[in-house]
Amino acid sequence: MLQPKKTKYRKMQKGRMKGNTKRGAELAFGSFGMKALETSWITGRQIEAARQAITRRMKREGQLWIRIFPDKPITKKPAEVRMGKGKGAPEYFVARVCPGRIIFEADGVHIDTAREAIRLGAQKLPITTKFVVRKDYVY
Repeated sequence: MLQPKKTKYRKMQKGRMKGNTKRGAELAFGSFGMKALETSWITGRQIEAARQAITRRMKREGQLWIRIFPDKPITKKPAEVRMGKGKGAPEYFVARVCPGRIIFEADGVHIDTAREAIRLGAQKLPITTKFVVRKDYVY
């Protein structure tokens, strides 16, 4: 029987992202969070830029959790290369995000600081998001 060739990265097809998220829709760690309202791929660089903006605004107080991970490799062929000759090399990695997914969580800061920090982090992402608060949080 013919065995598939072992490669470093599993060959993936683009796939379709439809419907709402099946997991990760509730706050699990912190009292405040950023919830996605759209479907998109978010690159590792975008996640890191949002993380830096949030931690800078929180002045490194409290704690921040990143609830998504870029595990899907996006490949690209070099410029001016003919068709064929296999799949291109991985260029960057993305996280698949569907509506309802919690992207970041924060705790240990005042609600106004958390709201402003999450707003600044949301500006770094290509999707619309919303600020969410834990149900049992006391103002």
